[in-house]
Parts: sequence; structure tokens; C-alpha cells
Amino acid sequence: MGELTLIATPQSSYCARIQWTLKLKGVEYEFIEEDLLNKSPLLLESNPAYKKFPTILHEGKPLAESLIILEYIDQVWKHYPLLPHDPSDKAIARSSAKFADEKVHTCLIQLHTFFFPPYVCMMFIVCEFSCIQLIVEVWEAFKSEGEKKEKAIKAAVESLATVDKQIEGKKCFGGERIGYLDLVYGWLAHWLNVMEEVGGMKLLDKESFPSLHQ
Repeated sequence: MGELTLIATPQSSYCARIQWTLKLKGVEYEFIEEDLLNKSPLLLESNPAYKKFPTILHEGKPLAESLIILEYIDQVWKHYPLLPHDPSDKAIARSSAKFADEKVHTCLIQLHTFFFPPYVCMMFIVCEFSCIQLIVEVWEAFKSEGEKKEKAIKAAVESLATVDKQIEGKKCFGGERIGYLDLVYGWLAHWLNVMEEVGGMKLLDKESFPSLHQ
């Protein structure tokens, strides 16, 4: 299938989802680690419009945006398919993956006022932004006080409830094995625990979100 290069950073869960995908499919690739503060000429040349990662080079051709990369990998390396075969199920999976990708610019403005250290803010700026809206709602719940805090918690709970509903009664989002949406939402397994610890509150409890809690 030709040479494959992944330009990414280990600190980004959006880069990690590409690594998870390649590992699931058993695809060999070269990993080039990017410096958050000093982007390489290769990245700037490969992704001049957005200058962000993850970016892949397949047979010398660049491709950016993690969700687009996921689908591209799934189409080129067809063994272990990630997306459902049924057109309706496939459309629903894509819609679900886009769930947290709306209003990205507004989220970025909000992120600068949240409880993120500067280096974390920078990581969000230079990396992919999928699931940012959900992350923002969770962090808003952690940092706010009083009525604003209650509203933020409600927004975060509603978003998490939507995700919980998608996996209800299933081992994975796509059924019995890891698929497209599991890779999209893979950050939940780690980052929510970090957020809860730093924020000093329990948001993902077993009673409210039994499916996600598993």
C-alpha cells in the first residue's frame, strides 16, 4: 500500500486515535514526533493551510483532519473495517463523530478562560479539535461556581448522556468489537478521570452513566 508517515505528538488524544487505528489494522508506519512550540518544515509543507496535526503522508501525498484520516485508512486498508457496512449505520456513525465538532472557534475562545495551563491550551490550538465541545462543557462544569456552575454541569451531563445512549446495551459503540466511534471517543477513558481529579468532583458516576462507566 506504499509508505505511510504519521506526523503527530504523543500528548494529543487526536493523534493517538490515528495510532490506535493503525495498530488495529496492523499497518506499519513511520512516526515523526512534532514539537508543539517549533513546528517542523515537513509539517508546514505537508499541511500549509492549517499547520496542525495529526497529518499523514501516504506515498508522498499529505492528508489532515483526524476523522478524515480515519476514514481514509479504513478505505485503503480494508481488513478490520471500522465503519459499518450499512449506509444508514455509517451515516449515523459519522453524525455521532461530528457531535462535538460544532462551533470550534467559539470553543477555542472559551478555552482560554478555563482552568487550562498555557501549555494545554496550546496543545488544543495546534492539534485536532474533535470532541472539543464535550471537553469544554466538562471543564466548564469543573471551573465554574454558583448558578453558572450548575448550568455548566447540566450541559456536560446532557452531552455525556448522549454519548452514554449511543453505547447502551453494547460492548463497544459499534457492537461487539472496537470500531470507528470507539476510536473517536477513546479519550473519554483517560481524560475524564484526569478532569474529575483536577476539578474535585465526580461527573461520570455509575448511576447516571451506566454504559460509559463500564
